[in-house]
Amino acid sequence: MPIISDLIQLIYVSKPFGYDGPTLGAILIDARRCNARDGITGALVCRHDAYLQLLEGPAEKVRATYQRIIRDDRHANVEELVNHAVTERMFGDWAMLHDPETSWVWSREEIEDGVLERASPAEIVAMFAGLSEKARAEG
Repeated sequence: MPIISDLIQLIYVSKPFGYDGPTLGAILIDARRCNARDGITGALVCRHDAYLQLLEGPAEKVRATYQRIIRDDRHANVEELVNHAVTERMFGDWAMLHDPETSWVWSREEIEDGVLERASPAEIVAMFAGLSEKARAEG
């Protein structure tokens, strides 16, 4: 009988509200603490114009975390981009990997032009897969 996993990946984008170093630091501290407690791993790509985050873990815990993010006043216009079951974690070694804006594959102009609205879920997941590979290589 196959093992049924409730492991999911959820990727969302939001607009930062009050983006600065201390705000970003507080988000990362909160995320790492709560994610370690809840068995969630993932990555957060931060820029002045967008947060792009991948959360992965038990479905119930990931959905509850996403609901907290939606209510968090440091995020505006939260939009779910990907939500699917997975068999393994992409960021299993990180409670929350932080990727600085300089390494993101899409430019500010592309974001403003709507690249995330046009990107397929597979393209968005592939961007995070590349980030995971890079982080492991640098690890």
